[in-house]
Amino acid sequence: MSSIRPLRVAIVGAGPAGIYAADILSKTDLDVSIDLFERLPAPFGLVRYGVAPDHPRIKQIIVALHKVLGRGDIRLLANVDYGVDLKLDDLRQYYDAVVFSTGSIRDAALPIEGIDLPGSYGAADFVSWYDGHPDVPRTWPLEAEQVAVVGAGNVALDVARILAKHADDLLPTEIPQNVYDALKASPVTDVHVFARRGPAQVKFSPLELRELGHVPDVDVIVYPEDFEFDEGSTAAINSSNQTKQVVKTLTDWALKDPSELTASRRLHLHFLHAPEAVLGDGKVEALRTERTKLNGDGTVSRTGEYHEWPVQAVYRAVGYFGSPLPEIPFDELKGVIPNREGRVVDIDGEHISGVYATGWIKRGPVGLIGHTKSDASETIRHLVEDVTGAGDGGDVASADLAGGRVAPLGSPDAIVEFLAERGVDFVEWSGWELLDAFGARAGGAARARAHQGRAARGDDPGRARGVPGRLTRARRRPRERPGGLARSRGGRRRGRRPRAARHHGGPPRAWKERTWDVVSTSTASRPPRCSASCGPSCWACGRCSVRGRTSCGCSSASGSSRRSTGTGTRTRSRSGRCTPDR
Repeated sequence: MSSIRPLRVAIVGAGPAGIYAADILSKTDLDVSIDLFERLPAPFGLVRYGVAPDHPRIKQIIVALHKVLGRGDIRLLANVDYGVDLKLDDLRQYYDAVVFSTGSIRDAALPIEGIDLPGSYGAADFVSWYDGHPDVPRTWPLEAEQVAVVGAGNVALDVARILAKHADDLLPTEIPQNVYDALKASPVTDVHVFARRGPAQVKFSPLELRELGHVPDVDVIVYPEDFEFDEGSTAAINSSNQTKQVVKTLTDWALKDPSELTASRRLHLHFLHAPEAVLGDGKVEALRTERTKLNGDGTVSRTGEYHEWPVQAVYRAVGYFGSPLPEIPFDELKGVIPNREGRVVDIDGEHISGVYATGWIKRGPVGLIGHTKSDASETIRHLVEDVTGAGDGGDVASADLAGGRVAPLGSPDAIVEFLAERGVDFVEWSGWELLDAFGARAGGAARARAHQGRAARGDDPGRARGVPGRLTRARRRPRERPGGLARSRGGRRRGRRPRAARHHGGPPRAWKERTWDVVSTSTASRPPRCSASCGPSCWACGRCSVRGRTSCGCSSASGSSRRSTGTGTRTRSRSGRCTPDR
């Protein structure tokens, strides 16, 4: 096949699923040319527009995706809307195979009475708003003092945390200015999260759940009467370390002394409450729930016992749902493109030649980033089998000299000419890099001006709540920090050995690029927070507690002592190092 042109493949959707598929395909033995289409001017999909701004650890996935697109062997064609600028028939003219990775961006339905009342919102829309998605308005009605969030997954926790968190605690993140202004003016005092099943059945991850306990001036309240465990719960706890950690965290909160709950905002977690109706006359005024009971196998039954909760807003976080695409089959019940291990099938179950799917639009909105990569591997494996004729159900025979190259216009320049003729202002990778650099400069300047303005006015929201001063990005020069430690330009603290010599591999690269500047000087009852919002910093060594841990992870010597810091207790040794809390 050496005399045959490269195989031309189009991937529609430049989120993690599409980029992983392109990367895996580029590393096969095929001679292939890949174009990655994206509806928005920016790539990276849900990682960019679906992750909370105070979760930079998850957003760091973009770094790996950036490296893939920056190699130059995969061409990005962003700002091209499938179904508007081009359709499947158009793509078939220029590509031998098409992979759809458009994801699931809509809210799944919650079919209860009153769900469409003003003041009832979908979590997906709210997440898009606080992440600055261009499809949603820049304003959001944050007028409620009591809010209900329906859902038992990490998205529900994200929504509840952002609603309850003080806006100033989001300043070190990449929060858009309009989002900060709206959250700053929010009158919210109580956020209620409702889960239909028990503590052992929720889909919270331990890290996301524990993070709630470290939000400044927000108390987490769990009710002992909501704790019920059956045989299925016990089996789940014994078989899953993750479930065991979640139940332990919730149990610790349930046993907390009410006299300790003194924060100005509260986040309530309710279990065994199924949403029954949203109540109100022309707007949301209350949420009615029905008490449920466990059946012994992890499922629940309704009891006929109802509760009404006075709230002025309801957010449904019951899952995402896919959107249909022109000229492509769609399963309205599951919200996916019907497929068989990535091969798109028609109404009769027959594979549509040269058409594939990967990611959430293939399997539904379940699983984490790692599942997306394995999912893409399966789809690409079948694509390669179909092209080479090596697998079951292949599109071409193994003796076909064309090797699946069926597009009549296979030149890479042909699609560019087609888009130009239609007046599509597509964005390639080099153009996106310019846009990204401009946005970074503009965002950094805006945050700096906001910090400087508050510092000049002496406006320190942390001091008013009795927590340490806010932190800003500072110039690269030594800064005195609690305990008399200082950071120098070279990344060392004066009088101490280099950090890399004390930690295996040294701190994360992203941490090296940050420094601290304490705007106000209250008595620190807890360590300062990294400006990347990774978490508290270690008292002894200053290292950022990445991965959501409450201490740095450095090794300790013998003769340690315990010290409470307000965000957790960490062990400090005579050598000045600390051990992580397990």
